[in-house]
Amino acid sequence: RALVVSTENITQNYYNGTNRSMSIPNHLFKVGGAAVLLSNKAKDRRKAKYKLLHTVRTHHGAQDDSYECVFQQEDNEGFVGVKLDKTLMKIAGSALTKNIEKLGTVALPLSEQLKYLWVNHIKRKRSKGPSESFKPYVPNFKKAFDHFCIHAGGRGVLDAMIENLSLTEDHLKPSRQTLWQYGNTSSSSIWYELAWMETNGRVKKNDVVWQIAFGSGFKCNSAVWKSMKNNSKVHLCWTTDPEEPLLHRSYKGSFFEDEDEATRADHEVETAEELFDSHMGCDAMKSFTKSFTKSRARRLKEDALLKKGK
Repeated sequence: RALVVSTENITQNYYNGTNRSMSIPNHLFKVGGAAVLLSNKAKDRRKAKYKLLHTVRTHHGAQDDSYECVFQQEDNEGFVGVKLDKTLMKIAGSALTKNIEKLGTVALPLSEQLKYLWVNHIKRKRSKGPSESFKPYVPNFKKAFDHFCIHAGGRGVLDAMIENLSLTEDHLKPSRQTLWQYGNTSSSSIWYELAWMETNGRVKKNDVVWQIAFGSGFKCNSAVWKSMKNNSKVHLCWTTDPEEPLLHRSYKGSFFEDEDEATRADHEVETAEELFDSHMGCDAMKSFTKSFTKSRARRLKEDALLKKGK
């Protein structure tokens, strides 16, 4: 047996300096955690809720830009923090593409694999037109998976998954609920999402669940599970009691039922400020700027007192 713990603990990496790009994780991430017990013992089969079918791990750590896009370092004042580079979204997209391509070869039905091979490889080579005008075939992942647990890293991440994989809002509801209620708890968010599905009685026997999460390095990992029974456990983190949900704050991008296509923000992240805003919103950005200004003013005052004392 193995106990696997997935967690995000921003406390130990809290940044006390004044570098804005390194201050983003203070406001972007939230403390969260989940644990699962895995077993390969035959006697545990009757107790098991899920059977692990596939795992796919993509790691681009050998590339400098991928390795440094989420990086712990010291600033000029000697404060340690985590810097999020503006290339993060582009690198995440590249890792996601590689991971999905590999996963498709083991998880997709044969008909979808043949379509992908024919259109994206054979037909593309035979095409005489410009490569830019060629429209690649995107496999129908809904034929392979019944439920989707997607890393709740922000609105941009979830919107991109809907668009690129042709998913529906109902497929992304567990992810948006998790982002709404708990914020970005990093890779542990996929377990909050699975718990939400179970609490709402969505997972039935023989259903297939796809979990996909990201991490520094840069990494993108997938796990595919088959439900061994009807799972309708009410989890503590999703109870309706007012004391139980740890957070009641709404995060920008969790839901947009009242928005139309014309008002959706462009989530192409170009700067650290836009990266922050795509996750938290303008109000949070103003709050962040205010706290940053106060922190800087306090430091200047402390430095002045120290110089005066000398």
